[in-house]
Amino acid sequence: MLVDSDDELYQAFLLGDTDALDTLVLRYRERLITYLRTLIRSAEDAEDMAMEAFARIMAKKPRIGEGNFRAYLYQTARHLTFRFLRKYRLEEPGLDELEIPDPGSAEKIVADAERSRILHRCLANMEPAVREAIWLFYFEDLSYAQAAKVMHVTGKKIDNLLMKGRRLLRAALEKEGITDAG
Repeated sequence: MLVDSDDELYQAFLLGDTDALDTLVLRYRERLITYLRTLIRSAEDAEDMAMEAFARIMAKKPRIGEGNFRAYLYQTARHLTFRFLRKYRLEEPGLDELEIPDPGSAEKIVADAERSRILHRCLANMEPAVREAIWLFYFEDLSYAQAAKVMHVTGKKIDNLLMKGRRLLRAALEKEGITDAG
C-alpha cells in the first residue's frame, strides 16, 4: 500500500481535498498531544492546543516548505501553547505524568514502566529548553533543523542543548541505577 507523504497530502488539501487534511490529523494528532503534554499539565488543554493548531493550518493554508509540514505543525502548536500558558500564567509541567504503553509480559511491563518513570523524572528535572530539545529530537524524530525551527533557535543551539541533555540524562540515569543508558 502506497502511503502519501505529508507534502502530497498537504498539497491535496490546498487543492480542496479535505480528506487529505483528515489523514494528516490522524497521522499526527496523538503524537502532537503527547508532545504538548510535555509543555502543559492538562491532557484536555493539550488536546485543545493540538486541534487549534490543525484548525489554524486549515484556515490559513500557509505555504509550508517541502518536508516541513510536521515541523510547521509542531511550531504552530508550541506557539499556541506558550501563548495559552502566558495568558493563564500556568506552570510548566514535568514529563513524569505521561504514560507510555508497552505490550509484553507483566514483569516486562512493570520493569519498563519503572524505567519510563525514572526517565521522565530525570527529564522533568532538566531545564525546559534542554528537555524540549530532547523530546523533539528523540521522541518525535525531528531533525536538528526541524527542532530548531519549532523552538525558534539555531541548529547549533539544538546541538548544544542535545549535547548538554545527553550528558545530564546519562548522569541522572546512572545515579538512578540505570547503567545501560549509553
